[in-house]
Amino acid sequence: MSGPSTYVPKSAIGRWFESRLPIFGLVHSSFIAYPVPRNLNYMWTFGAILSFMLVAQIVTGVVLAMHYIPSSTQAFASIDNIMRNVNYGWLIRYLHTNGASLFFFACYIHMFRGLYYGSFKPPRELLWIIGVIIYILMMATAFFGYVLPWGGMSFAGATVITNLTSAIPLVGNAIAHWLWGGFAVGGPTLTRFFALHYLLPFIIAAFVALHVWALHVAGQNNPDGIEVKDLKRDTVAFTPYATIKDVVGLSVFLILYVWLVFYIPNYLLDADNSVPANPLATPAHVVPEWYLLPFYAMLRAIPSKFWGVVVLVSALIVLLFIPWLDRSPVKSAKYRPTYRFFFWVFVAIGIGLGYLGSQEPTEGLALIARILTFGYFAFFLIIMPILSFAEKTKPIPTSIADAVLTKTKTAVAAAE
Repeated sequence: MSGPSTYVPKSAIGRWFESRLPIFGLVHSSFIAYPVPRNLNYMWTFGAILSFMLVAQIVTGVVLAMHYIPSSTQAFASIDNIMRNVNYGWLIRYLHTNGASLFFFACYIHMFRGLYYGSFKPPRELLWIIGVIIYILMMATAFFGYVLPWGGMSFAGATVITNLTSAIPLVGNAIAHWLWGGFAVGGPTLTRFFALHYLLPFIIAAFVALHVWALHVAGQNNPDGIEVKDLKRDTVAFTPYATIKDVVGLSVFLILYVWLVFYIPNYLLDADNSVPANPLATPAHVVPEWYLLPFYAMLRAIPSKFWGVVVLVSALIVLLFIPWLDRSPVKSAKYRPTYRFFFWVFVAIGIGLGYLGSQEPTEGLALIARILTFGYFAFFLIIMPILSFAEKTKPIPTSIADAVLTKTKTAVAAAE
């Protein structure tokens, strides 16, 4: 949608360079003159926030890797050394650990926004699929990173999750032994997880580049879910209109980030991870980080290890097929009242599963988790397909410009 670049450097050196490597023209057409829908709201700033957080995680991670020792006998001590003896090591570590939580927080808002406004529908199916792949890679990266401190919860979490792979028929035991580097979680496991944790963020960065590329080809969705019909009336230049929103949104997000790092840096960390790993002492209640809790609740809700793994994997795989499960011609939930109701029910289900994943398992809570797990899949596999042809939608504006003008006239009339 950005089209060929019209950027022409003013200097002779600039024109010489641009004729051989048109990188400035690419930046100009993609991030300055690129047309964006004029009705975008602040929910669209989370793309920029996520880009910033990815860079922040990679930079702080590289610095931490310079001082970390992936050894079962020295890993915990190396973290303590970073916190106490490395210049600003405490700050780098807190930026990295809390940054992971805020990275997922922004990612969940970004994904729920896509579900609400129909950003997964044609012509953006591939854009959504790449985004889901990035999310799955983030989950894997976060799990590998959670093991690296080699505290009590890290060791227990690694043992529980890696044991799940043994439920896979035929190849499960081989995968588990490869992850362990032996016959149980130990030093070789830590070395493997450190290598994977270091590698995956760069793979994520590559997929983010594909994600941005796909976005520029298909164009951005908007709160009304209406495709651009007239570039002059329906769009504005990315800079300064969208960039100002991104700067404001990122600034507010950074306030939350800084507050978390400087005032409650350990709030999201598990106390059981503050003691060295001990194979003979398992924490009373093994739980992953908060952003993995909904899927952990699904896993625990199923008595069978094999079917628990199937449900866990299916909960992620189903996200890839959403563009074909919801076939409604109307994208935005603004004009889909029934879908909007079930969307908020789905949000409540996700929060409920997250809460259940953080609690000690009981028969009563397991039953509730099974019900919510059914609701999770029902939203995608039952509600979405049925509403695709059975929902009565509201009339949508003929263009983005008309939607903006109608909203402006309504606001003026209300003020009068």
